[in-house]
Amino acid sequence: MTARAATPVAATAYRGDAIENTHVAHVAVTDAAGRLLYRFGDPARVTLARSAAKPAQALAVVETGALERYGFDAADLALMCASHNSEERHIERAQQMLAKAHASETDLRCGGHPPLSDDVYRAWIKRDFEPGAVCSNCSGKHVGMLAAAQALGASMVDYHLPAHPLQVRVRHTMAELCDLPDAAVQWGIDGCNLPTPAFPLDRLARLYAKLADATDRTEQTDGAAGHDARTVALARIYHAMTTYPELVAGEGRFCTALMQSFGGALVGKVGAEASYAVGVRASAQTARHGASGALGIAVKVEDGNKTVLYALVAELLAQLDIGTPGQRAALEIFHTPPQLNTMNVETGRLALSLALNR
Repeated sequence: MTARAATPVAATAYRGDAIENTHVAHVAVTDAAGRLLYRFGDPARVTLARSAAKPAQALAVVETGALERYGFDAADLALMCASHNSEERHIERAQQMLAKAHASETDLRCGGHPPLSDDVYRAWIKRDFEPGAVCSNCSGKHVGMLAAAQALGASMVDYHLPAHPLQVRVRHTMAELCDLPDAAVQWGIDGCNLPTPAFPLDRLARLYAKLADATDRTEQTDGAAGHDARTVALARIYHAMTTYPELVAGEGRFCTALMQSFGGALVGKVGAEASYAVGVRASAQTARHGASGALGIAVKVEDGNKTVLYALVAELLAQLDIGTPGQRAALEIFHTPPQLNTMNVETGRLALSLALNR
């Protein structure tokens, strides 16, 4: 291996002309059939998907029939996949979902925390607001799981523990979506107190390619007609996230800007500590890369830097020529993030050196 391959530096941060930091990253690009089309670094790097796994966790909820049983709509499903800003609209929807599920905030096993949005944080400080579990950026996922536990006929108590029937189901669903045996997926505990999976990065790309592919296939026919229930459920999740991107993240967030800009042509979701996944619907652009159907893109930045992560995702969309120049231009603030000090003086730059290999 060359030194470059052994240490895949994808970005370098400069202060003036001096190198301040280098950032190692890994990328996998697959198609809907699971074929690895492009790579950078180690595409098989075992990666904690963190919140990028939420659509798969939501699939396990959907497949219990909880959405129909408790009257959850597409916006509710989007919040189940969210890492939201804890804006008022997010908190209010989580509260409404709790009421639909005949549950209360005390049933949630996630905790309150400072919001992901600086604007929301400032507003909380001004009113001396103490966030509860419903304010968690993962509250939608937790409410969905409370409902799913009941739909299975299981107790809501300890719904978050690995031995609970719902989490057993989630583990199996996750492995199936990644085309892995259950034992091949490792599990830890996430920041929100739920189990969180780790598996090879290219399997995360494959998972998101499946989301986009399911949407393509259901739209080529009369909706659900002729499709298995899982394909329909995956398309349902895709549509929920891309129809309500403001619920998936919020003001000023990359996920929301990405999905709003591309208008349903792709779905994207961040995970803590700088993992990201994108599912791109099939088009002439994806076909030029030799893709069979949709594309899946997965990225992991080793040092957990999200500024670098978003710049790399935007760069990948440009290198792969996904969407139009106008759609990609909406992400320019993330692609070339300004390096400014407290006096608004430019102090440096972020140089990207990511070069995809076949």
